[in-house]
Amino acid sequence: MIEQAHKLIRTQKSILQGILFFIIFMTIYTLIDRNNISYTEMSQTYGSYLVYTNISINIVMALLSSLMLVLSTANAQLKGKEPLGSNLSFVSVFFGILTYGCTPCVIAFFGSIGIAFSVTVLPLAGLPYKFISLFLIVIGIIWTYYEIKHGKCMVKKS
Repeated sequence: MIEQAHKLIRTQKSILQGILFFIIFMTIYTLIDRNNISYTEMSQTYGSYLVYTNISINIVMALLSSLMLVLSTANAQLKGKEPLGSNLSFVSVFFGILTYGCTPCVIAFFGSIGIAFSVTVLPLAGLPYKFISLFLIVIGIIWTYYEIKHGKCMVKKS
């Protein structure tokens, strides 16, 4: 089943879909970074190495998230259902919005749902939280591959 999924993700439609997902995720991750602290201010405060590290992690996360969504689409075509692991890219983005987002926005969001605390000090401009997001995406890809390899087809034997 993995071979069939790999064939599906190499089609022109899947490649274009992956490029579109990559652009969307890069935009989201860049906006999340800029809402936390601008790249210029990050460079002045922490050094340019942190800016390059953040941009590099954004690229890796966007690539992996795109791969996960394209694999999820291939799995849906092969088996007729979406893998549960594909939801972890959304969890990663949501986690990023809540932790990297501007403090007033996060406090207002948590206040509106009844939680009166928020992350106010993010070390290294939120880099540890970005690693947690990357970890969630990797778990999602592993889970998606597992479901493609071990999942059951929707077609019933007679």
